[in-house]
Amino acid sequence: MFRYTRGTLVREVVAILACALFCLPLYVLLVGSLKSASEIANGSAFSLPRSLHWSNFTDVLSATGGNSVVTGFVNSLIVTLGSVALLIGLGSVCAYVLVRSTRRWARTTFVLFVVAIVLPTQLGVVPLYVGARTLGVTGSLPGLILIDTGTFLPLAVFLYATFFRNHPRDWEEAAALDGAGAFATFRHAVLPLVGPVTGTAGILTGVVIWNDFFTPLIFVGGTNFPTLPVVMYQYVGALNSEWNKIFAVVVIAFIPVMVFFVFAQRRLMEGFSGGVRG
Repeated sequence: MFRYTRGTLVREVVAILACALFCLPLYVLLVGSLKSASEIANGSAFSLPRSLHWSNFTDVLSATGGNSVVTGFVNSLIVTLGSVALLIGLGSVCAYVLVRSTRRWARTTFVLFVVAIVLPTQLGVVPLYVGARTLGVTGSLPGLILIDTGTFLPLAVFLYATFFRNHPRDWEEAAALDGAGAFATFRHAVLPLVGPVTGTAGILTGVVIWNDFFTPLIFVGGTNFPTLPVVMYQYVGALNSEWNKIFAVVVIAFIPVMVFFVFAQRRLMEGFSGGVRG
């Protein structure tokens, strides 16, 4: 029987205080995006706005050219969805082949994928940029999608491989007895079961790609295809005294991630608790 003790009260108070501490930057961001420039410059960061200045959002959303938030939002959406789709498709197939294969090269290749997760991406930026420029894929969204896919493919392969290693082969053996080939077995007996780990891989890689600033800055910076983090960076440089509008841009970029996480957190937890362990 549960008993509400003094220790329970202490844990609840600590949890509430920790939650409030983590929510404090979000509060400052939201109230700052609704203040005027003078209120931010002369008032407290924690004070509520005297009046709600929704014009901050309309001003940044109506901007055109390289500072267009709408263009950056659309470009980020295209890059994120395209990269996640390729990561799920390629990652699941690659992991399945590596795990089910009994050849020595499969184990070596999987180890290389794990090493690629540990190595910092910045170490290979220069040769990657030279190779991408030689192939003519710099300065375009398809090229950025390919680069993001290659960057996060080791993580997707690792997540799927961990799932496949702990998943029983009963359904696959039954499909093989029915005469199904390797592709048909994967499509009908394996793919329907990888929902939790697919959700985990999609959420983890999608959030990182959406928030990524360094890679788009290198490969599409200065072009007509800036992503939303690059547009935010341009706003910080152009509006260094108008923090209310800068906060408004950050809120616009933050809302899709928050909404996506609210609806996908159950799938994420399922992937961590069951999909990755098997």
